[in-house]
Amino acid sequence: MKILIVEDDTKIASFLSKGLIEENFCVDTTPSGEEAVYLATTNLYDVIILDIMLASLDGYEVCKRVRAAKILTPIIMLSAKSGIEDKVEFLNLGADDYLTKPFSFDELLARIRVQLRKTTQKDDLLSIADLQLNTLTKILTRAGNKINLTSKEYLILEYLLRHQNAIIDEKTLLENTLDVDTHLQSNVINVYIYRLRNKIDKGHEKKLIHTYRGLGFMIGETR
Repeated sequence: MKILIVEDDTKIASFLSKGLIEENFCVDTTPSGEEAVYLATTNLYDVIILDIMLASLDGYEVCKRVRAAKILTPIIMLSAKSGIEDKVEFLNLGADDYLTKPFSFDELLARIRVQLRKTTQKDDLLSIADLQLNTLTKILTRAGNKINLTSKEYLILEYLLRHQNAIIDEKTLLENTLDVDTHLQSNVINVYIYRLRNKIDKGHEKKLIHTYRGLGFMIGETR
């Protein structure tokens, strides 16, 4: 799952980014309203966390422009304003939820998960053959044995499992699982697929991760 944080307070942005990465989210951050509009309209995000008080283009205008571009990504707005009229204005702009500063990280995480449940409508347990991934506990097992993944390995595997038996091209995997900076690294998806294959398929007769040269990657029981 990929999240965009739009926050010009570097301490808050760093705190949120670190916490979400630890929860196995892929995170892009920007302090700029203009860049936020560009990122939101050129990349695929699962949730946008948007601060109202930005130095240049404020959160109100960012939200308006994103919705005008027909981008339906859930937006959680952050604001020091707590009046009913302010909250109504946020929702009328097209925001899906709002949090009043100061807020706890756990509360934000809960709000994010609510939005993800609304949009994905997927089960918490993803499985194929004897491989099971619990997306709430982040625990992966194969044949009952626990497998430890890095955060980026987890993101790629979860995406493949949510689209199992479909060939996913490299560009789609990059856009949906890795942050913008990682996109610049050559061959990065192949590296992570190699690591996942070693952790998941090595020692098992039935191989689940498949590479289709020139097309992409698939997780499935048969090739």
